[in-house]
Amino acid sequence: MTDLTVTQTLAIGLPIAFFIIFLEAVFSTWQKKSYYKTSDTLCTLGLLVGNMMVVLATKGLTLAFHIYLYQFKVFDIASMFPLWVMWLLAFILIDLVFYIYHRLSHRVSFLWAIHMSHHSSQEMNFAVSFRQAWFGPISKIPFFMILPLIGLDPTIVAVAGSISTLWGIVGHTQIINKLGPLEIFLNTPSHHRVHHGANKQYIDKNYGNLLIIWDKMFGTFEPEHEKVKFGLVNNVNTYNPVKITFMAWQAIFSEMKKSENLKQALGCFFGPPKTKIKET
Repeated sequence: MTDLTVTQTLAIGLPIAFFIIFLEAVFSTWQKKSYYKTSDTLCTLGLLVGNMMVVLATKGLTLAFHIYLYQFKVFDIASMFPLWVMWLLAFILIDLVFYIYHRLSHRVSFLWAIHMSHHSSQEMNFAVSFRQAWFGPISKIPFFMILPLIGLDPTIVAVAGSISTLWGIVGHTQIINKLGPLEIFLNTPSHHRVHHGANKQYIDKNYGNLLIIWDKMFGTFEPEHEKVKFGLVNNVNTYNPVKITFMAWQAIFSEMKKSENLKQALGCFFGPPKTKIKET
């Protein structure tokens, strides 16, 4: 039932996503904005294909793992709250876990090696939202496993997570300006453009996916003022998805080989990204 519901959600959402990409590309051409470059979009497609292969290989196991963990839940949320509250909690807690995961993905070397590919584009358009890391689905498992353990139904988590992911597409654009009162609590395109910025004041800011409240609560919020320079501080200068996927890993292992002791080597892997392409 869960797989069917998630599939139905994506079956509705993805055609809409592809349609707005088409509209944005037409608008870009019409207005001569150059929001899309063929080589960059093809690179995004290569990264997406690798990501989807991993998703297909792990989806069933991840769902089974969540269902298994659910029997050890700490709280019986289903008996404590009405269904609408459970859905609301699911959206809020999924976003909080994502914030933590996303922030650590910028602050821990091996997680940044995975996540960096999403930031490797110097463009900002709806298609960039599909520029997903090959090993992202695996790196998320230790973080999101907390949700069934605290009592969130895996079915609701799966569907709410899919809907939240579809919202993430909306943030990747330059054609939508600020959205008035929605800027207070939602992660709008304006807020997410900041996250993709290489400007000094924008680096490692605005980690939320659906909500921006976590960034405001935990001191990682930055409003969009200065025009955003998209990409990394030192850009990858390649459109090869294989090179982009493994280049940060190569840098980590190179630093580990130079380490004088085990502690230093582990620091290269688990510590702040010393060779981070997007420096802090």
